[in-house]
Amino acid sequence: MAEPRTLARRALALLAWLGAVLAVYVLALVPFTPSVAHLRQAREEQPSVLVSADGQVLARYRGSNHDWQPLSKISPYVVQALVATEDRRFFHHIGIDPLRMAAAGINTLQGDREGGSTITQQLARNLYPEEIGNAPTLTRKLREAMTALKIEAHASKQEILETYLNTVPFLYNATGIEMAARTYFGKNASQLDVLESATLVAMLKGTSYYNPMLHPERAIERRNLVLQLMQQHGDLGEAQMHSLQARPLRVDFEVQREDLGPAPHLAQQVRRWLTDWADRHGYSVHADGLVVRTTINSHLQAAANNVVAHQLQALQPAAAAVARNQPLQSGFLAIDPRDGHVLAWVGSSDFATSQFDHVEQARRQPGSTFKPFVYGAAFAAGLKPTDTFIDQPVAIRNGNSTWTPQDTTPPSMQPMTLGDGLAYSRNTITAQVMQKVGPARVARLARDLGVRDSKLDAVPSLALGTSPVSLKEMVTAYGSIANGGRYLEPVIVLQVEDRHGRVLEAFAPARPQRELDAGVDLTLIDAMRGVVNHGTGRAIRERYGITADVAGKTGTTQDNTDGWFLLMHPQLVAGAWVGFDDSRLRMGDSWGPGANSALPMVAEFFQQALGAKWIDPAASFGRPPGALPEVAVAAPVAPAPAPAPAPAPVPVPAPAPAAAAAPQTAVAGAGPQAPQAAAPSGEDDDEQGDAAEPARPRGHGHHAGHHGHHGGHHGHGRGHGRRWSLFRIVIG
Repeated sequence: MAEPRTLARRALALLAWLGAVLAVYVLALVPFTPSVAHLRQAREEQPSVLVSADGQVLARYRGSNHDWQPLSKISPYVVQALVATEDRRFFHHIGIDPLRMAAAGINTLQGDREGGSTITQQLARNLYPEEIGNAPTLTRKLREAMTALKIEAHASKQEILETYLNTVPFLYNATGIEMAARTYFGKNASQLDVLESATLVAMLKGTSYYNPMLHPERAIERRNLVLQLMQQHGDLGEAQMHSLQARPLRVDFEVQREDLGPAPHLAQQVRRWLTDWADRHGYSVHADGLVVRTTINSHLQAAANNVVAHQLQALQPAAAAVARNQPLQSGFLAIDPRDGHVLAWVGSSDFATSQFDHVEQARRQPGSTFKPFVYGAAFAAGLKPTDTFIDQPVAIRNGNSTWTPQDTTPPSMQPMTLGDGLAYSRNTITAQVMQKVGPARVARLARDLGVRDSKLDAVPSLALGTSPVSLKEMVTAYGSIANGGRYLEPVIVLQVEDRHGRVLEAFAPARPQRELDAGVDLTLIDAMRGVVNHGTGRAIRERYGITADVAGKTGTTQDNTDGWFLLMHPQLVAGAWVGFDDSRLRMGDSWGPGANSALPMVAEFFQQALGAKWIDPAASFGRPPGALPEVAVAAPVAPAPAPAPAPAPVPVPAPAPAAAAAPQTAVAGAGPQAPQAAAPSGEDDDEQGDAAEPARPRGHGHHAGHHGHHGGHHGHGRGHGRRWSLFRIVIG
């Protein structure tokens, strides 16, 4: 009789010892379980916001595609289905349910594996996936249970349900019940009916396995089980349950795209910088609600988006004849030359289909838009706009090769001033100027003014823009010219604030660097006025009626591969590039030149900016000191069918005096430049000649036949890995 009692005592002692060991083990795990502070953080989580200078939201930086909704804005059917299916005693337990755990253990031992986790335990796993994990171990279950107890001690049942429903994933980048409702049923979470609620809750058993889009039969079977459980829980009548179970899914599926905002390429540039900034300062881009205040003007950004879309739509029918499966692309950038503030940024025809940024990443030959650097170097060396060269054939030796630049019309064999050589974009005149001042001096000036990231080959053909550069660099350099010869780094971010408006860091204003003598710079501006007054960019005056003091330059590369136009005003500089991503594709002769493809974008943009008084129509660059009266000069001759002695020169009326003070008379509805007849002589085709320097790749710089997406694609090999110091968030 004594032996059984001894065995019982030993068994009880063993159980007590095991219980003590388990208790010690549990206590030892407590410091290694996550804090419930994350529960509060999840409820208060706010994405960082990118804001324009005038307070408009440009982008929200969310970690996932979700939209937090309070429990009051979630259909009650969702809560009923969730509790009936996942945790019937949710409102009565303290975070763990011993009865359910015991039942799940017995069923598992009998071969019917069943989970015993409560909604609170599932929330613990969702909030702390790394700390708790999903391994089927005792340690994981203990950590999960202790974390659930902590959550229940610090949050109400309603808060737990709200947090759970807003953090659970539903495939297709939809996180939370709100995005799931929009994705699968095209409505808000508050509008979900019983069937829709049951369908979404059914997915929680296994979102991929019960995906209603890929496995509708499984989804219906699981949905009907949820309806049955709701009936057993008292949420539905039996007749109602059977009626609902007989209905089809009726899914209205649409993947919810993240709102790209009005300046998506710029937003991605800033996101990369902000992520680095936040990491260094101990903030979360996706949760801490940072406010990033930028220099972007929302009105000018909207105008830039509109003019790019308008012109590309007008050109697309002609472009489709060239490349049926590749859309025509464009980049557009506008800055304030007085402080370097970026005002508008359009990186491609459509960010949804082309994330490649044609403002900062693309490297394309700038064609004749590079010529102002040649003439600027000449004026700095003592030449004057009234100095003349003969418009005649040119052959320049460069090592073992000879460069013979050509124009679209034969040389007139007449004297032409430097001012008109630039205005009419004569390659023969520009080549002689380049020969006079030297490629090294021209390359140095271009770098000083803003072309600082791309490699410039100091060879004679650089005069016609044969070294690929970015639109950002060109607009920056023109901004230096508009700013009196003073370089300013482009600025985007002004300051970063916390969610309460407290400034965390403000960035010092850029300091200008004198790169070109002020008098020389004004002489260059005056010569560039000739481009729009009577030269290749005269459509600015004639077609678009812009009378403000502006100066600019057209650009077209060989075979109409690239079309450029840049325009300067004392308070605004804007530039556009148009072309195909594949630089082997050529735009048409009637619509491809920069004066026809890119100029209309910039012209319409300036029309709106001046008409709305976003910039001052009366602002003036001034006149160069001691400027000589302008005189009539020989204009380029009309196109000839074959090279022949040129006819007598045609006098060109002297350009009108500076129109700075004239009232602005924007021509409403001038619209994009539709394809038309080829432009007359001097309309800016940059023929390099048959014996130019060793050819370098045009366009994006990829070799013939190559169009992949690895390093070097689009010629942006040097663009990748670009420095992101971004003090004042300087783009580049």
